[in-house]
Amino acid sequence: MISKFIDHHYRHFNAAALKDAAQGYKNHLDKGGKMLVTLAGAMSTAEIGLSLAEMIRQGKVHAISCTGANLEEDVFNLVAHDHYKRLPNYRDLTPEDEEKLLAQHLNRVTDTCIPEEEAIRRIEAVVLEEWQNADKSGQSFFPHEFMYKILLSGKLKKYYQIDPKDSWLLAAAEKNLPMVVPGWEDSTLGNIFSGHVIKGDIKNVHTVKTGIQYMMSFAEFYMSATKTSTIGFFQIGGGIAGDFPICVVPMLSQDLLHEDVKVWDYFCQISDSTTSYGSYSGAVPNEKITWGKLRGSTPKFIIESDASIVAPLMFAYILGW
Repeated sequence: MISKFIDHHYRHFNAAALKDAAQGYKNHLDKGGKMLVTLAGAMSTAEIGLSLAEMIRQGKVHAISCTGANLEEDVFNLVAHDHYKRLPNYRDLTPEDEEKLLAQHLNRVTDTCIPEEEAIRRIEAVVLEEWQNADKSGQSFFPHEFMYKILLSGKLKKYYQIDPKDSWLLAAAEKNLPMVVPGWEDSTLGNIFSGHVIKGDIKNVHTVKTGIQYMMSFAEFYMSATKTSTIGFFQIGGGIAGDFPICVVPMLSQDLLHEDVKVWDYFCQISDSTTSYGSYSGAVPNEKITWGKLRGSTPKFIIESDASIVAPLMFAYILGW
């Protein structure tokens, strides 16, 4: 078992931090706590769904914050996996090699190329239909709500190229998991939506709700959830996926002046960012104390390693694999 291997071998340094953080996650859940998971980087293209989907199904994740790229790239992988191209020698690529990939409509993410036609364009037609239906009826939905609706409708099912149990977004849709997707506008689908608004295919730019509405919705979720529980914060990578939701606590207590706002009850970040005060992605957890996000007594962990290696190991440990 992976968990027994970790218990026996992971005794020092980042290995020990991984085990301690995984045990802390389990302890938090055992006390009745809930957990927010944040997804930065290209974790969906790294196929984090292979482990994260089961975490969601087993009730070990209660909310997600992710980038627009991670939202859509899980679906890209679901419908176009067989057309992806892996480049183990990506570090050796020349500008001319990159031009050849562009000519083949292969969009590279590190060692993996996402096929434009089979992934992006296949989804665009289905998503556009949902956007236009909402636009015509005067309705507005969040980006993840559109994706939930599409996945649950089965419109993409005929295109599935992986086992659907390995799609974390499908698992989230089936549980109607609370989600925020800050900065969705800079994703591929965000760009496509902007293009259709510019062309006039969509009349109301507010058909897709975004940032401020996401924060308002998340504040409502946080206040409701913490009436009966505490919430932990499990951050994969840095960036806006983590920065956005963690700020809900000081907003509620310092800006809205709510009393007795519970801070995050557990914090863990997996990051290979250079430790640096003043840098969100590289800040050590203690820096969050004076901002009212954590307490001195909050269990805090930072694992300085590659999240594509660490996160599946931690999830396996938490799942008892």
